[in-house]
Amino acid sequence: MTRPIIAIVGRTNVGKSTLLNRLAGKRLAVVDDVAGITRDRVFASASWQGQELTLVDTAGWQVEAGSRLEQKVKQQVEIAVAQADVIIFVVDAREGVIAVDEEIADTLRVGGKPMVMAVNKVDSLKQRNEVADFCSLGMGVPIGISAYHGRGIDELMDAVLQVLPSTGSVEESEQTRFAVVGRPNVGKSTLLNSLLGYQRAIADEAPGTTRDALDAGLRWDGKDILLIDTAGVKRPGRVDSGVDYYSMLRALQAINRCDVALLLIDAAEFVTAQDMHIAGYIIEAGKGMVLLVNKWDLIPNVQQHEFQRCLGQRLRFMSYVPALYISATLGHNIRGVLPQAWHVWQERQKRVSASAVDMVIKQAMEKQLPPRVGSRQLRVLRACQDKSVSSAFVLHVNDPHLVSLSYQRYLVNSLRREFGFCGSPLRLVLAKASGKRRRVGEEATRA
Repeated sequence: MTRPIIAIVGRTNVGKSTLLNRLAGKRLAVVDDVAGITRDRVFASASWQGQELTLVDTAGWQVEAGSRLEQKVKQQVEIAVAQADVIIFVVDAREGVIAVDEEIADTLRVGGKPMVMAVNKVDSLKQRNEVADFCSLGMGVPIGISAYHGRGIDELMDAVLQVLPSTGSVEESEQTRFAVVGRPNVGKSTLLNSLLGYQRAIADEAPGTTRDALDAGLRWDGKDILLIDTAGVKRPGRVDSGVDYYSMLRALQAINRCDVALLLIDAAEFVTAQDMHIAGYIIEAGKGMVLLVNKWDLIPNVQQHEFQRCLGQRLRFMSYVPALYISATLGHNIRGVLPQAWHVWQERQKRVSASAVDMVIKQAMEKQLPPRVGSRQLRVLRACQDKSVSSAFVLHVNDPHLVSLSYQRYLVNSLRREFGFCGSPLRLVLAKASGKRRRVGEEATRA
């Protein structure tokens, strides 16, 4: 199932990036009081009431674009709107209804997409009373929020979910989905053709030949697999045309649709910032991953060991991801790609008993006590695997704020050493325990 895309749109300096950071739960977009600081979009994964979403922050929209840069910004915002399932139109309560907001509202209505209007910077009683003034824009009932302070966010997102179109797909649920992703011109289409045994995608030396995501069904070892080839993903700073931005959105949608992402990098260029950027998208989406180092034939034999050592250092944040060294053009090691991807998929299906999870967490905490916060000590009352997401583990604790990021990583590493989950990012869900429960290590009920 593809995650719905929620585009955050509005003129400059109304708080779009602050809202994205609030919804994503972390500081992803650059926030500054200077108007127009967000020149490129920022994408983030978020979950609201069990619904997985892709958030798209956009640069400030100007209806009448002047400079060449402003024209490109306007074009990319329009593409974001065209690809979005729901639009959050952000306006500024402090400035009230102004002409630019009216022009943007008129433009958005023409698109016919579901929309929710967020009146941001509602930080006083006077501003709360003036929220109703934005009804004049004809965008439905305005919702007063303060993205900075986190007020009104629940009401806003509930409204988004109410207008969200259904995006389920029965057809895809019957197939295991592998997406081939990577920078432009690293050999994605050549790899796809090699796996299929015929030319399904156009392969060319010119970067960016593949503009859309291409699906191809494959019967392998008695299993039905859907292979998704994608346009090359570029860093946001390098996306300077409408078609490239459209391709990036399609690639992100392919990552959201897949079960396992095959991240292809170019051995001749080692690991670039873009490669790590794409890996971050895959990890953030919670997808399985296999790293494919293409054009391995270009690395001399005497340099291969040092290459692998440096690669491990550079990508130590994803040390759980298996790596294959291949040549899509020559067919070297191609036969190992689907078995490795299938192994990662199988690992993602693994189920672990609540008692086993309890035991691992108990032993890890006995081996290394969590750091105190003042006079308070973290206590885990119950731990279990998430019922719906196998790579997530739920910890019922006395206070989630007592669990530092470093200690979370320690617990995740302990779970991985015991249970594996090769190729999949593991996530801890910290829930405040309610009522009197047994601590970890005592007999726990099955989740």
